[in-house]
Amino acid sequence: MQYDTISLDIADGLAVLTLNRPDKMNALTSRMRAEITHAMKAAAREARAIVLTGAGRAFCTGQDLGDAGSSGKIDLERTLRDEYNPMLEAIYDCPVPTIAAVNGPAAGAGANLALCADVVIATESAYFLQAFARIGLMPDAGGTWFLPRQMGLAKAMGAALFADKIDARQAEAWGMIWEAVPDAEFDAQWRKRAAYLANGPTAAFANIKKAIRGSYGTALPDQLAAEAHLQGECGRSRDFQEGVVAFMEKRAAKFEGR
Repeated sequence: MQYDTISLDIADGLAVLTLNRPDKMNALTSRMRAEITHAMKAAAREARAIVLTGAGRAFCTGQDLGDAGSSGKIDLERTLRDEYNPMLEAIYDCPVPTIAAVNGPAAGAGANLALCADVVIATESAYFLQAFARIGLMPDAGGTWFLPRQMGLAKAMGAALFADKIDARQAEAWGMIWEAVPDAEFDAQWRKRAAYLANGPTAAFANIKKAIRGSYGTALPDQLAAEAHLQGECGRSRDFQEGVVAFMEKRAAKFEGR
């Protein structure tokens, strides 16, 4: 696919997918959603970690209300089902670790696009905004699923009903994101984190994601059984063998991702 609204760069096991409509604060269009979906699947086949970030001063301000078909009687159910859901599932189900490097405002569906990643790292000047109620809607793009799990019910309900801006430091304190970083250090920090994941034990990371996400609503005996099965897979990997040898030799492990 030719990418017109995003860019995708892959090097040294790391894919960086950049939302690239800076003049529109990276607001989402139908074309953009299709490109993100395609790029995520392509990157997952080639990279060992993926970063989503934005060009310019925003991460993503949600739906582009000027996009063709966005005004008037837009079929929101169809748009979510056929365009948003495949994009979000491509990110959430990605077999390699994902980071949302939130470089600026993340609003509406843009906020929930970020929360779909495994880890969210935001610059201190960024904020998150569930803006939906301001235009007579409810959170979508996974917002009603991500928010209560990451912030708790009380904070999630307030964020959705009041549509207040949540600055990055507050989001970090509430457990909504992994970390907020001073603006001057932001680029170096997310790149360091991404490089760690891209050079880490990829199969173990995949099983970490499976185990933690699968724990919701799972009884302890069932979770213990799942852990045993997944840990058995990790124990048969070349990366585990390398990790043990590196530990005994008191050196950094050189993981191959298998």
